[in-house]
Amino acid sequence: MEKNRKDNRTNNMHIQLAQLPSVEEVLQQEELRLLSGRYSRRMITPLVREVLAEERKRIRAGALPPTIFDIIKSCTTLIEQEYQSLIKPVINGTGVVLHTNLGRAALGQTLFDDALPALTGFNNLEYNLWDGQRGKRGEFVEKMLSVFSGAENALILNNNAAAVFLILKVLAKDKEVIISRGELVQIGGGFRIPDILRESGAILREVGTTNQTTITDYHDAITENTGLILKVHQSNFALEGFTRSVDIKELKILGKKYKLPVVADLGSGAFLQTEQFALAHEPMVQEMVRSDADLVCFSTDKLLGGPQGGIICGKSEYINRIRKDPLYRTFRVGKLTLCLLQSTILYYLQERAIEDLPLWRMISVPAEDIKKRCMRLARSLKKRGIPAYISEGVSLIGGGSLPGKTLPTYLLGLKIEKDVAELDKRLRLSDPAVLGRVKDGHLFFDPRTIEPHYDKKLVELIQSAFYQKYNEEEVR
Repeated sequence: MEKNRKDNRTNNMHIQLAQLPSVEEVLQQEELRLLSGRYSRRMITPLVREVLAEERKRIRAGALPPTIFDIIKSCTTLIEQEYQSLIKPVINGTGVVLHTNLGRAALGQTLFDDALPALTGFNNLEYNLWDGQRGKRGEFVEKMLSVFSGAENALILNNNAAAVFLILKVLAKDKEVIISRGELVQIGGGFRIPDILRESGAILREVGTTNQTTITDYHDAITENTGLILKVHQSNFALEGFTRSVDIKELKILGKKYKLPVVADLGSGAFLQTEQFALAHEPMVQEMVRSDADLVCFSTDKLLGGPQGGIICGKSEYINRIRKDPLYRTFRVGKLTLCLLQSTILYYLQERAIEDLPLWRMISVPAEDIKKRCMRLARSLKKRGIPAYISEGVSLIGGGSLPGKTLPTYLLGLKIEKDVAELDKRLRLSDPAVLGRVKDGHLFFDPRTIEPHYDKKLVELIQSAFYQKYNEEEVR
């Protein structure tokens, strides 16, 4: 009897497994055809197979077989979840101007409009139009950087980590690099200065302590095997209290005495005085060059406000050596970056940076202007029955720049009595995605980092997410 029951269960299971639709049958459903058109059939087919494989496991474990509607829902959920990683527009209401996870510096429409003609067809990337001969990639952009920074020469790479690596590899391979213990920084993604030193073939020589380093510490560390002196700006953290460090001018005097190059890794790479925006002083590239640093390196997608890249400015004798290194070709940038960077630097030279680069537009906007936008947004939401209000807050620079320094701002707040996390998620999954700050059951948006042309769309998306949430709760 027991054997018969077991055989019956086995037969029923085989019947249920056989009744599952095929991959092709699922793909022919209307919802899946729409997703195939959006994402491509080849990309979603493996996900359909994954869902069906999971259903087979469930049936073998004794679960009831799913309906075709269950399968369609599981497939669409998995596909939409998978494709949330597609790079897409985000309305940044976090108030973090250089949000690393959101692409750091927003580039803006003006920058792309100026660069577009050279990007949509062929261009003179490596061609000298004057004499009809092969040209040098990025030559004019590097000249503009030299003019603006005051340096003899400049070199463009695909990020600042590459800049640091090549400097160390070319100038200090198998030699010691002297650096203060308080400057052995780690930035996002696990990038550590000591790791870059090791991979470049240079030898780390730490001096001083975390909070106190003197010129004597550097002097006493110099040996016949010293390759260079490295000064790293503490761009993503701040040391306060009983601290002491050595500036570039002092290090340069020491470097000249022992014929050692002095390198400044600025990280953020500011070209404008941040004090004019009521922020703390951020070391400028021009200042480091005037202080006679042999090389200065920095990122281009932080306080420069351009696309991702890394720049080395400084003495031609060192930059020419770096340019000749075989690995330079590995780290060089393409035409897209060069065209965008060309327009970015030109804005600075034409004194248009504050007006035309979103980074500086966002930083420079007065808090009172933000308050007026908040009031308009709150009024629009209240008319739609959504509990909106305004409150004071602060904006952050982000991107490892000006750590701990803030800008006064006003926030658009939503008081959500029930699950604020659910509303936050719905907004993240909207199109375009909307990111804010969740705190104490409230959802906040900082208009400082939201381009004004998104204001109407923001209201619509909040309304849609808000009422979708409460309608579903009523159904439950």
